[in-house]
Amino acid sequence: MSQHHPTPAQVCLNCDGFPAVRVSLGGRDRTGALRTITAHCPACHGTGLRRPALAHQQVTA
Repeated sequence: MSQHHPTPAQVCLNCDGFPAVRVSLGGRDRTGALRTITAHCPACHGTGLRRPALAHQQVTA
């Protein structure tokens, strides 16, 4: 009996599936914690997945 396997998600080619990273600003705040910012992948907008190509439909009047 065959089993159905879900199609694996397409990983973003730009970020390799790591869509958000913390970047250190190089200093510490008053409590001693590192000052960091979050940077998201501009291609997938932080999802880590490729979006399927949209089918271009031609509109006729």
